Amino acid sequence: MVSEQQSGSSTGSPFKKWFMRQYWRVQQSQTIISMAFWVTTLTLLIWPYVRWRFENESSFAGISTTYFGLLGIGVTVIILVLVVGVVYDVTFGLWREHMTIIGERNPFQTYQISPNFAIILLQTNLILKKIAEDDEDIQRHCEFVDRWFRWNVDTEIFARAMAGWENIMEDDDPYLPNLTDEERAKLAQTVRDLSQH
Repeated sequence: MVSEQQSGSSTGSPFKKWFMRQYWRVQQSQTIISMAFWVTTLTLLIWPYVRWRFENESSFAGISTTYFGLLGIGVTVIILVLVVGVVYDVTFGLWREHMTIIGERNPFQTYQISPNFAIILLQTNLILKKIAEDDEDIQRHCEFVDRWFRWNVDTEIFARAMAGWENIMEDDDPYLPNLTDEERAKLAQTVRDLSQH
């Protein structure tokens, strides 16, 4: 695969790509860290109001009841957060609208083709062209798919996928027969440029 050093874009800023990669990494741990902060903060905020119940130096099984009080508050906070999550999920179903917005903001669900899907679409389009050579409507549709495919080939993500395929397969496939020699050469040059960064 293309390493972090090789994934820089000749059209974009390497700093922006590096920054967004770090931002993505922070987001991956955000939920767990947020839960820890919620529990810690709310437990310490609530503790002064209930501390007096645990000030008699009593213990249970050799452990001060203070720890049980803090643990009880922490568990209560976790349960409340989970209840809010269940209400959000089951009762209001807001995640449906959330997923709709995510889909609208995702270029691969609106106008861009992922490289893996593009290869399958290209194959299907080539077969459809051969099967229905006399049908003008189908040929018109196939030409649209070809134009859409050509536009996607010019994107960095497609070049990175090609570089990855070449590394894994150790050859120059996929051939992409619907591209002209010039378009194929341009894509190969972009792949080489990415490999050098």
